[in-house]
Amino acid sequence: MERGAIDVGELAGPFDLQATLESGQSYLWNRADGETYAELHAHGGDAWYETVVDPISGVTDERVAVRVRQEGGVHDGTLHWEASADAEPLLTHLLRLDDDLDAILDATPDLPLLERAYESYEGMRLTRDPVFPCLISFICSAQMRVARIHGMQRRLRETYGDAVALGDETLRAFPTPEQLAARTEQELRDLSLGYRAPYVQRTAEMVASDEADPLEAADLPYEEARESLTRFVGVGDKVADCVLLFSLGFLEAVPLDTWIRTTIEEYYPECDRGSYAETSRAIRERLGGEFAGYAQTYVFYYLRAGGE
Repeated sequence: MERGAIDVGELAGPFDLQATLESGQSYLWNRADGETYAELHAHGGDAWYETVVDPISGVTDERVAVRVRQEGGVHDGTLHWEASADAEPLLTHLLRLDDDLDAILDATPDLPLLERAYESYEGMRLTRDPVFPCLISFICSAQMRVARIHGMQRRLRETYGDAVALGDETLRAFPTPEQLAARTEQELRDLSLGYRAPYVQRTAEMVASDEADPLEAADLPYEEARESLTRFVGVGDKVADCVLLFSLGFLEAVPLDTWIRTTIEEYYPECDRGSYAETSRAIRERLGGEFAGYAQTYVFYYLRAGGE
């Protein structure tokens, strides 16, 4: 097992591990204490987080089991990690440690709501999750609280994922497309996926058989990329936007979930244009265009945790 540390003070902008991993963007990390998504207003903590990541082109050629915790503040703290291989490039990729967070937020509009959200969750960054687990996670997200979405993904890992050793512990990888495609609808329903079960099974089958590849969206213009992802069963515009934003690096994407639609209604009613495509375009422009997805994620977390 390898160990290392990343100096938060050397990053371009602050970083908060807990806010990043417990803000409703990612469902692929577990807190070692079992309290993932137990807090509504989660930030500034020092718990260990664990995951297993399959090979990512240009980042790692092997499956890596990794755990990480943050010690100290969002400006001068340290990320301590333990992993089955050198995890610094992987963590830089997954947690977007290579983003210039100050410059990104400075590039968004001076709106009071954004200022309050940025101040409340200083150092929260977007995630860059592997695309297949991200796709499955958000297929399961419909009409679900974040803790229940996370529970579904945990059960999928524990039931069907490969065991991967990290020191004296065993972590579970997220199931591969082939492993999920081999499951029956009833097996997935037994894990409390409900009506999402056939969507998960069929989408996994599409990926496993090379009928469709979600990574193809990464090379398309934004709105074409969103349309491309809706080929998968159970994926509408909102889920597609989540995958584009939290996996494929489309930082302009603004998923129109319940919280963002409420934001539009209460703060920016002029952005409601009726259709998803037109409303999405309008709120993206209102939130600054290029980095509107960053602004959206702060607003989502701030309002969900009770901010006004």
